[in-house]
Amino acid sequence: MNFNDSRDHLDSFDLSTPEKQRYARHLTIPDVGIEGQKKLKAAKVLCIGAGGLGSPIAMYLAAAGVGEIGIVDFDIVDFSNLQRQIIHGSSDVGKKKIVSATERLSEINPEVVVRTYDTRLSDENAAEIAEPYDIIIDGTDNFETRYLSNDLAVLTGKPNVYGSIFRFEGQVSVFAPHLGGPCYRCLFPTPPEPGEVPGCAEGGVLGVLPGIVGCLQTNEAIKLILGIGEPLINRLVHFDALAFRFREIKLKRDPECAICGENPTITELKNIEFACDMNDTPTLKEIDVHELRIRLEKPEPFVLLDVREPAEIEVAKLPGSIVIPLGELPHRLDELNASAETIIHCKAGGRSAKALAILIEAGFSDACHVQGGINAWSTEIDATVPLY
Repeated sequence: MNFNDSRDHLDSFDLSTPEKQRYARHLTIPDVGIEGQKKLKAAKVLCIGAGGLGSPIAMYLAAAGVGEIGIVDFDIVDFSNLQRQIIHGSSDVGKKKIVSATERLSEINPEVVVRTYDTRLSDENAAEIAEPYDIIIDGTDNFETRYLSNDLAVLTGKPNVYGSIFRFEGQVSVFAPHLGGPCYRCLFPTPPEPGEVPGCAEGGVLGVLPGIVGCLQTNEAIKLILGIGEPLINRLVHFDALAFRFREIKLKRDPECAICGENPTITELKNIEFACDMNDTPTLKEIDVHELRIRLEKPEPFVLLDVREPAEIEVAKLPGSIVIPLGELPHRLDELNASAETIIHCKAGGRSAKALAILIEAGFSDACHVQGGINAWSTEIDATVPLY
């Protein structure tokens, strides 16, 4: 399969002499050659995320000569990103990721057009952003955007090159119902419950792993553009870095799938709120780290609940905290006193908000969470507490 079958169309993407020099090792491959390189130059690929997976994806797309690369990301480069997000450097800390990514890609290949979208992908902007592109590559790190990326690809008839990473393991596939394969929802119809599956921030990831998985995703995108090889349609590859083992899993479309099944219930992006509300919580009572410091200095007792993972506690901890990871909280509520004042904190405030919603539903009437979490405590109160 390829996106540029028309020779007349490709004639408008002739290669300059410098481009022929740049792509010389492609041009001597019979399956690529001049025509294949023109296909790459004519292609437009949207990369959702400029983090661990997005870094190698965008860099190798640019190096390969993909003509237009779109990057969607609203985050800022942090020191904790540098262990794996190789598109950014130490001097980029504090910059918008799309800014440092664009600078790096321009160094790799100034012939490539980079379009950036400084926004969170949502059901309101996704279709407009994706419209010009041939392929969507999922470089996300959260389930909300992962489901949105999948549904966007299905509804727009574009291949979704999927990748995910966790600790020492990664997965890669190509979800493309319009090409006869399943979509992500065929495997996982609905997102997991909040806290059930820790993300990279909570569970960690080996720094080299997103490089491996991101390169595999880029390989699939290039194969699709060139129309060569066997794309990972109807197949998912699982990689175990510790065992150095690849395992292929055969996939099938689910006739009951909500978006690509025989009777889909999701026909527009605005119909997917139910799948993207896992991070949404009602207005919850919160305090900032300055208020927390005042409370810690007062004699009145309260419960300080830390809902981070054990490995995070080893990096940084506030004294006097009770530790119950978010994923375990629903099953360990009996360890807490529902009548006691409870102040919840995590790394940055996301998990503590979810934990607060769990406590409120369980009848904890006097509870709140800390805005910004222990990272805010480190930057605003006590710099000796490690920022991670």
